[in-house]
Amino acid sequence: MTTESTMTQSPARTRPARSVLAGIAAFAALGVYVLVSSVGLGLWTSLGPGPGLFPFAMGAVLASMAVLWLLQELKKPSAAGEGADGGLVLAVVVSLVLLAAVLDLLGFQLSMFLFLMFHLKIRGKRSWLTALLTALAGSVGAFYAFNYGLNVALPVSSIPVLNLIGL
Repeated sequence: MTTESTMTQSPARTRPARSVLAGIAAFAALGVYVLVSSVGLGLWTSLGPGPGLFPFAMGAVLASMAVLWLLQELKKPSAAGEGADGGLVLAVVVSLVLLAAVLDLLGFQLSMFLFLMFHLKIRGKRSWLTALLTALAGSVGAFYAFNYGLNVALPVSSIPVLNLIGL
């Protein structure tokens, strides 16, 4: 290695990459769309929060994060990425389609448990203990939080044997 090669460095990026700006624009557009759509649902009723309040808050958070991301990129642009991992994108899309397909058959708890185990153990290469505990918390915990904490019914299994044991 010569002195010249250590002294010569590529110039720092002065402008954000187009792909980054496109991502920021997509997040901002989605946030604004959710904000506008949620107003039509009603933000407040005589009994308290309306059905549009939570989506409105999430749309505001998403739009705000897009603005913060833009400011961060304008201040210090991120390094150019290599692109998306096609295998990861395909695995996520296929597993989400499978999750949607088996949700009514197996129910939320078992379907989400299998989905999380796949992503944690196989894709994420986590230990068995970490994957099992996280998948149980994410599937069973979320089911009970929604069903009993928020009073929002999630699908249960349509298979009688699984339904009998509470899945």
